[in-house]
Amino acid sequence: MNDVTRPRILVVGAGFAGVECVRRLERKLAPDEADVTLVTPFAYQLYLPLLPQVASGVLTPQSIAVSLRRSKKYRTRIIPGGAIGVDLKSKVCVVRTITDKIVNERYDYIVLAPGSVTRTFDIPGLTEHAFGMKTLAEAAYIRDHVISQLDLADASDDPAERASRLQFVVVGGGYAGTETAACLQKLTHAAVKRYPRIDPSLIKWHLIDIAPKLMPEMGDKLGRSAMEILARRGIDVSLGVSIAKAGPEEVTFTDGRVVPTRTLIWTAGVVASPLIATLGAETVRGRLAVNAEMTLPGQDGVFALGDSAAVPDRAKDDENAICPPTAQHAMRQGKHVADNVIATLRGKPLTPYEHKDLGLVVDLGGTDAVSKPLGIELRGIPAQFAARGYHWMALRTNVAKVRVATNWTLNALAGDDFVRTGFQARKAARLKDFEFTDAYLTPEQVRAHVEGADREE
Repeated sequence: MNDVTRPRILVVGAGFAGVECVRRLERKLAPDEADVTLVTPFAYQLYLPLLPQVASGVLTPQSIAVSLRRSKKYRTRIIPGGAIGVDLKSKVCVVRTITDKIVNERYDYIVLAPGSVTRTFDIPGLTEHAFGMKTLAEAAYIRDHVISQLDLADASDDPAERASRLQFVVVGGGYAGTETAACLQKLTHAAVKRYPRIDPSLIKWHLIDIAPKLMPEMGDKLGRSAMEILARRGIDVSLGVSIAKAGPEEVTFTDGRVVPTRTLIWTAGVVASPLIATLGAETVRGRLAVNAEMTLPGQDGVFALGDSAAVPDRAKDDENAICPPTAQHAMRQGKHVADNVIATLRGKPLTPYEHKDLGLVVDLGGTDAVSKPLGIELRGIPAQFAARGYHWMALRTNVAKVRVATNWTLNALAGDDFVRTGFQARKAARLKDFEFTDAYLTPEQVRAHVEGADREE
């Protein structure tokens, strides 16, 4: 085939799903069989489950950002930017590059794996004053911010300022919130020993969630075990509670409590990327409604997977069940979608996706963890071994595995360091500054843009 007739496969998103799809396409397709293009603002795959350990300084940012260009066999073309709209009729994806240039990328087959963004609510002051825990930049920024609060509290003689700088609030009792609170509390507990002017009892961490249970997917016993670990460390866990409003120096809970704080970390769930809304297609709780083969019904050559797709969970008895937005599903879906794209190219039948959940692991830092691999409930060191073993095995390259193992070993032997890197030296940044959710087009804007570009051509 020549360049003109070669099918164009466009993959949107470099998360677990998108990268696994691209890698499989590269391995299984002959070089002259199709052109593969990947749209992503960053040329790395982020191992998201370990972000709390980056925020707490156990791991360096580079160790969980796996370069997409390390492989010598890598032949995928990367467009450095984000997809902000898709015109299914014209088979065009509208991309905003990292230099803010708008380009139209035509495709024959599109794989939509744009992932998810932090779920927010209409709470006064939330997006202006809260931090998220969804990107590498946020994790690095939060680490600087937390250490700076200790520095500023140590330098201040104002009791009110000290109180607000030494209290920290994390919203979200899922895995991300629980691990974030646990890991950062461990960091401040170790750091305060280097601040002789700070009374350790003034440092308070709050973990709140509107749900009645902490990490309900882990089951009652392991949920209680996690609660006990957090309580032992002095973390105040409040369930059935959320945020009523947020300000620059205090947060008001829905139960009426007002907590002086300069640190509000919001991890109360995720929603599908706003890109999905630009398609004008059917959704299930905001996720694109696809079939078990992960294709969009009624559309030619459109595949969707990962956090942004409502993929039927055939491993469960409930016919309405959809796969949860977890890394293990995304990775397996990526490989499966690649096989289905190749099957489509070669005129072969597609196969449905099915995967039984392997279990859940929660790393609470140090020797504390709760895990449920293959339904087996573990606590303490065995759970920590299972959690870190699972994450280590899931890292895609040997270089990443060596970096992470080295970081873990150094932290265990030498302890934490408390260096601020200067990410927040110039100006404050909050939730609204990291995920760029206002960059997407409406379906009408996408269509108008594509039609305008067609007329110019």
